[in-house]
Amino acid sequence: MNFEYFIARRIVASKDYKSSISAPIIKIAIVAIALGMVMMLISIATGFGLQKKVREKVSAFNGDIIITNFDTNFSDDSQIPISKQQDFYPDFTISDNVTNIQVTASKTAVIRTETDFEGIIVKGVGDDYDWKFFEEFLVEGALPDFKTKALGSEILISSFLANRLHIGLGDKVLTYFFDSTSEKGPRTRGFNVVGIYNSGFQDFDAQFIVADIRHIQKLNKWDDDQIGAFEVFVDDFEKIDAINNTIYDNIGSELDTQTIRGKYYSIFEWMDLFDFNIALIIVMMIIVSGFNMITALLVLILERTQMIGILKAMGSNDWSVRKIFIYNALYLVVVGLFWGNLIGIGLLVIQDTFNLFPLNPDTYYVDQAPVYLHWSYIVALNVGTFVLCFLILLIPSYIISKISPVRAIRFE
Repeated sequence: MNFEYFIARRIVASKDYKSSISAPIIKIAIVAIALGMVMMLISIATGFGLQKKVREKVSAFNGDIIITNFDTNFSDDSQIPISKQQDFYPDFTISDNVTNIQVTASKTAVIRTETDFEGIIVKGVGDDYDWKFFEEFLVEGALPDFKTKALGSEILISSFLANRLHIGLGDKVLTYFFDSTSEKGPRTRGFNVVGIYNSGFQDFDAQFIVADIRHIQKLNKWDDDQIGAFEVFVDDFEKIDAINNTIYDNIGSELDTQTIRGKYYSIFEWMDLFDFNIALIIVMMIIVSGFNMITALLVLILERTQMIGILKAMGSNDWSVRKIFIYNALYLVVVGLFWGNLIGIGLLVIQDTFNLFPLNPDTYYVDQAPVYLHWSYIVALNVGTFVLCFLILLIPSYIISKISPVRAIRFE
């Protein structure tokens, strides 16, 4: 039996401990630990959740890495084609961190109804397109089917554009494509709306409609194997720069690459601020919790000064007595962490399930506070808080070594 642990357990279990002068201070310390854990869990889960959700939306419209002709300017209007006949397509062997590669081509246009018109970008996709993101965004109708041999006229349009143009499922819309090299004026294409999506990212919803890539190829007078770009998706976004460099070094000299972090620099810089805010909240919560634990430990030592003197008089050394009070204080930390995790994770699960807290999509690019729950950061947060509290508690416990047994026994 560990002597110090045994004494600490007896102190915690005693009735005097729960009704002592230090009881209110102990409760405050537990509440401080619990609230600190709740705040840290919420800040990490919502901060990471927002970063993940916004990144997924940007990736849905662009891929994680874009491969285009070296002479292009990475605009949303594909002007200089590249061939699909590449060593890395369709089986991408350059990097093991790539999960998918797909072909796209885009062209600016004006979509018009009898009463309204909007400038748009028609994004052409092929039969290799991964619809997983738009399956999540879909609010009405169905996704287009571009796997048929016949050139279809189906399009997927955003609810933002549908509302502004006053169109719905099954409606036919005229789209005008302008070409500076053509003397015949704009060319017209008629499309049928088969699906309506809402990504919540208005910057994209206000521009993009999704159509068959063969329309873009015909409008640009390209061959069947000519496209505007390859979109590459990676399995670990944190490694995107390294993956991008690897891809760039292993593709032809006529091709160039760009990450969405580089293309949408301002968005990702804004998201990076969340890392600083999360770190600041964690530091502040640990400092507040640490000071409360220091106060609680000093009160516990003061309240049991006579016991300290008796233990020293019976032969216990300073470190042995210090361990008793450190065990006692760490018990309070564990109780606080338990309630903090229970409340914090519970609130996050409720938000993830019922979306009780809305956000302004014009500011945050999402309409609900997203939640990212993962055991890794929960365990790291608990272990880190416990270890830091333990180190902090070593400082005030040092006062025990300065207590004289004679004076402590006579202390009242």
